Amino acid sequence: MRIQGTTLIETALHLAVETISDCIFLFLNTAESCDWFFKSDFSDKSNIVLVIPKELKTKDASIKRSKLNIIRSWSGNQTRFSRIKYAFLHGVLQKVINTESRVVCVLGPWGKSHLDTIAIHDLSLSWAEEFPFDPKSIMHNEAFTTVLAVVDIALDIGALGREGKAVGTTFVIGDTDHVIRHSHQAVFNPFKGYQKKERLINQTEVVESIKELAKLDGAFVISEDGVVMAAGRHLDARSILTKQLRGLGSRHRAAAGLTRTTGGVAIVVSESTGRVTIFEKGRIISSLEPVISSRLV
Repeated sequence: MRIQGTTLIETALHLAVETISDCIFLFLNTAESCDWFFKSDFSDKSNIVLVIPKELKTKDASIKRSKLNIIRSWSGNQTRFSRIKYAFLHGVLQKVINTESRVVCVLGPWGKSHLDTIAIHDLSLSWAEEFPFDPKSIMHNEAFTTVLAVVDIALDIGALGREGKAVGTTFVIGDTDHVIRHSHQAVFNPFKGYQKKERLINQTEVVESIKELAKLDGAFVISEDGVVMAAGRHLDARSILTKQLRGLGSRHRAAAGLTRTTGGVAIVVSESTGRVTIFEKGRIISSLEPVISSRLV
């Protein structure tokens, strides 16, 4: 960590000057790497923004003494692509950067202390690619970051299916008490009995389980903070048919009906097209086309 990390950060500082970048996003995954950073000569560099996992426990004294901007970010599906993407979103929301910023990113594999990657991102060119719909439309929702993480999973399913076969499924995020009351188990709930920390969608094994279980009938119910409550739920809310929903099947109409009845946000993956449709308050707020090449980054 020390030698390689020092070299990468020094290189990033040089690149930031050469590329006229606004700042450096330094992704640190562990308490150990945070301790190393605060003891290093880099801790007084004002253009470094620390990005650490939302749930990471660190020595608060070091953070309080630091004058650096610190982003506690949702990690998405833990890939480098996903972690950078959500760090940008949190950075914009915290007004650390804006959608026109150029950022040098330094990071390593999820959960590890070492750094091994440098990437330069010009958000003025890629913001629309990182967020293919306007996230402002659901920023008010308590489940906002979880919705975005589930969109990532849904786009993977829509683009790649499972084992070469097309898969259609539904996710309902937030207002879980009401959603559970307006649905029932169509099959055995494979997530029942596990602790919350074992059902978080920012864990690779949970994401892979979701992709495998998407082949089952029924919907996934996920809490605002990203805990999978159930899979294989049949949505009991009456399906609706509006002009906006013409041409869509029963899965989409049921999702629309449930979001009109509850405060949940529904995400539906079409089995026939792979298209991902997002519903809130009974209306479609976005319809996304999965692109296979972008899901393999």
